[in-house]
Amino acid sequence: MPFRVTSLRRYPVKSMGGESVEAVDLDRRGIVGDRWFAVQDDDGYYASGKATKRFRRRDAVFDYRAATDAAGAVRVVGTSGSWLAGDPALDAELSTTMGSAVHVVPESDVPHQDAGSVSLIGTATLAWCAQQLGVDADPRRLRVNVVFESDEPFIEDSWVGQSVRIGATVLTVAQRIQRCRTIDVAQDGAAAEHRWLAPLGEQRDLRVAIYADVANPGRIAVGDAVWAPASP
Repeated sequence: MPFRVTSLRRYPVKSMGGESVEAVDLDRRGIVGDRWFAVQDDDGYYASGKATKRFRRRDAVFDYRAATDAAGAVRVVGTSGSWLAGDPALDAELSTTMGSAVHVVPESDVPHQDAGSVSLIGTATLAWCAQQLGVDADPRRLRVNVVFESDEPFIEDSWVGQSVRIGATVLTVAQRIQRCRTIDVAQDGAAAEHRWLAPLGEQRDLRVAIYADVANPGRIAVGDAVWAPASP
């Protein structure tokens, strides 16, 4: 029997809170509209919860949420108001909050995604983390796109290098996801009351959930069957 998609989440602006959706379209890049925008400073770094050669740590970005309206426009909501992506007033708001000149920019030649097009995790894996690591294993802390009902913790890890079908969409599983301090930051409505990163490092080499690339574009929805490699 196949697994089933239990929830879908899209993040229109990288590192900001996202939106729960009932269905999404996927193209070769990934979920349409996911991480399409990012907050970028004048040095070319993207706002994130970590500091790397591409990202600059700016935890204030987690205080904002982004959602897509019926016309496809992205609106950012903060404690002091809401703005459409591309509005100079949004750039001014974020620059003031972050203490540096930043701009919300669409993706160009540099992908906004980290290392995979779509991220997935099974409910059994989340339950294991809650029980064995003693954490509030809210998938929003992992910023995953697809949560599916599963009966074995970390079964998705065994799919690396293989194909998974969700409806008519086919994904090629690329790798397990190595986590950073971002999962211990309150974000996207998740409080992050318990530290997740340290025990995850001790027991699971910092890895939880998987990245997959889109082999065959299509549409996926909550309730869709997830045909794993070992499924008939």
